[in-house]
Amino acid sequence: MKIAILDRDGTLNQWGAQGFIGRPDEWVAVPSALEAVSRLNRAGWHVVVATNQPGLGRGLFDVIELNAVHAKMHREMAAVGARVEAVFFCPHAPDEDCQCRKPGVALFEQIADRYGAEGHEIWAIGSGVEHLQAGKALGAHLVFVESTARPECSSDADLPEGSERYPDLEAVVNMLLPLGGDEDAQPPDSAPAPH
Repeated sequence: MKIAILDRDGTLNQWGAQGFIGRPDEWVAVPSALEAVSRLNRAGWHVVVATNQPGLGRGLFDVIELNAVHAKMHREMAAVGARVEAVFFCPHAPDEDCQCRKPGVALFEQIADRYGAEGHEIWAIGSGVEHLQAGKALGAHLVFVESTARPECSSDADLPEGSERYPDLEAVVNMLLPLGGDEDAQPPDSAPAPH
């Protein structure tokens, strides 16, 4: 089993001008990110998104608008042969008492249950500390994507122990897949950090 749980904002798409994406026209892909997902798909990986969407809980946008954003994401992915199998999201505001808001582990547990996967079979890949903290709680491999990271992730001290840093999603996929893109390749148990 090969599962990549991706953070959405900052990993697949640029951050919105207001710090969130509430409309489809605000969703802009990070360069090379969608092509990187396509390569994972072709290599047999399950690719899933886990994302906090506090704008729903704050009333900044509704589920119809969120679905429209994700419809655009899926269309742009399909255009380059990429596919995200599912989007799991927390709809709660930060001050609500929920278990699904990352760094809570509930979204990751739901994904693991759906696929019948153990933590060590999962790679948590994202540009936010909370995403990696949720992955750590599940026992996943942790990969931090620097391309559009938020300022609070400026040093390794900010990340959970065991996190690896890569400049972008393309570099992560280069690490996960051997050169030449062997479609039958298994992800490494422990990959060295880039130099």
